[in-house]
Amino acid sequence: MKKIGKVIATEKNPSTIDEFYFWTKTDLILNPFDVVKIDHIRDSKSFAVIEEISHITDAANFLANYISSDFGDIESDGNTYRVGMNYVKARVIGNTKNIYIPLQNDSIVFLATKDEISLSLGLSDVESPIVCGYIDMYEGIEGVDSIRIPVEMDSRFLIGPEGAHLNISGISGLASKTSYAMFLLKALQDRSFIDNSDDNTAFILFNVKGKDLLAIDEKNAFKNDQEQQETEQLYNEMGLEFSPFRQVKYFYPFSNNSKWNTYADSEYIQRQMRMKKGFFYKYDYKLGLEHIDLLFSSIDDPTQSIDAIINFINTNNDFNKINSWSGFVDNISQYVKSGNNKEKDITVQSWRKFSRIVNKAITGNVIFNEPTESMGEIELYNAFKNIKKNDVFVIDIAKLDENMQSFIFGSVIRYIYELKLELDESKEMPSKIIIFIDELNKYASTDVPKTSPILRQILDIAERGRSLGVILFGAEQFKSSIHSRVVGNCSAHAYGRTNAIEVSKSEYKFIPNVYKSMMTRLKQGEYIIHNPAFRSLLNIKFPKPVYKQFK
Repeated sequence: MKKIGKVIATEKNPSTIDEFYFWTKTDLILNPFDVVKIDHIRDSKSFAVIEEISHITDAANFLANYISSDFGDIESDGNTYRVGMNYVKARVIGNTKNIYIPLQNDSIVFLATKDEISLSLGLSDVESPIVCGYIDMYEGIEGVDSIRIPVEMDSRFLIGPEGAHLNISGISGLASKTSYAMFLLKALQDRSFIDNSDDNTAFILFNVKGKDLLAIDEKNAFKNDQEQQETEQLYNEMGLEFSPFRQVKYFYPFSNNSKWNTYADSEYIQRQMRMKKGFFYKYDYKLGLEHIDLLFSSIDDPTQSIDAIINFINTNNDFNKINSWSGFVDNISQYVKSGNNKEKDITVQSWRKFSRIVNKAITGNVIFNEPTESMGEIELYNAFKNIKKNDVFVIDIAKLDENMQSFIFGSVIRYIYELKLELDESKEMPSKIIIFIDELNKYASTDVPKTSPILRQILDIAERGRSLGVILFGAEQFKSSIHSRVVGNCSAHAYGRTNAIEVSKSEYKFIPNVYKSMMTRLKQGEYIIHNPAFRSLLNIKFPKPVYKQFK
């Protein structure tokens, strides 16, 4: 490949086993994340990733440069010729013979070949490959063809057993968090279908914005033929099918003429129901009561009075004899009266607080009712009992208030955990279930009360989910707002476009400054990826979705 410079080692800036500098021509176009190759001792080759590019002249200071231009005459050619050069800071990521002593002064620096780039970044010979995007390198270098390489992550570090969980961060809209999560999920499903692999994975997705995920088994309508052809070519290059998701079922919160709980219109849902892929979900009393504590996930309970009431309800025969939500609410009303002596350890004020929250959530809420299966209604727990390999369940919660969203999200996690912990070998539960939720900050941020039952469940998934086969793909605008134990247990991280305030937080301290700066101007469809299987951070791109996009 092309020679582009030589290593420079000075008294103030020596080469080390981790990093070095090299000079290059001032008109050579290089970019951070580009890979270079360097001649090293014993006929070995070292590889490095570019971090920073600087330009320097022989001017001692800014004033000297100003004076040499005839004391600030912009039109002047300058009285003194300034000698200048570009120098590059690069970080070593590998050596062909595992030699890691510092690179020597005047060693030749080359552009790397496609195979060398893959080898140096750890992209070749991936044991369990899953496509996570592609990289473009050496764009704009005269006399050199740009290089495009599909990036394959080792799925063992994404969905287990070596590591698990993915966190995606970035500002709303431009960061395309949902689109990138869906790209990875489609790659996982495609691998199972195309390669007929032994993957036994199912997917549960929460639709939290409008109608975003309510047609993922329908083809996307591109702006024009050219956009469609370019997108199809990218999918072909990455070995993915240019087709939407398969085996999709949609679950909508029950709605009627008095209360419509989804952004999807009635005709659209009815069409899906006729095709046996659309359902309304409800919570009957017997199953729903087990999750009543989730209605209080955003309520701080330092005295644990709410916990005490819930424990009392679960062990009291009066509540076990009830068969309806209306009966439950009526029975609660008996405990809020002054002079109540039914449960002396719990104050009337605590019962009144409990009653207010329960009444607001349940009374008049058509979701809390007995489902009628003949009408396409279902209890989510029963739906999950029949989940199979490659199934995609989309649960719509977008139009519900935050309290109900939390209740449904938390109950689904519990359902999955309960089903995974059951030892009934007759059930063909997929060995891995991936749960994707956007706006993770609602459930696992640093502001969520420590007593929140949903936070406890998410922490449990982050810390124990890998062993059970429950994998969390979470997305949020600001990674710094998420509980450290959740972020810390994610083996894969994707950083989209964000702002300068966010990248100044401690969560980004391991990222080189130039990469942080790049995060503030990443384009739509671009991410910086971190995973233990890679030898460096990667600046990847991914194509437009192939499933239907609602405008």
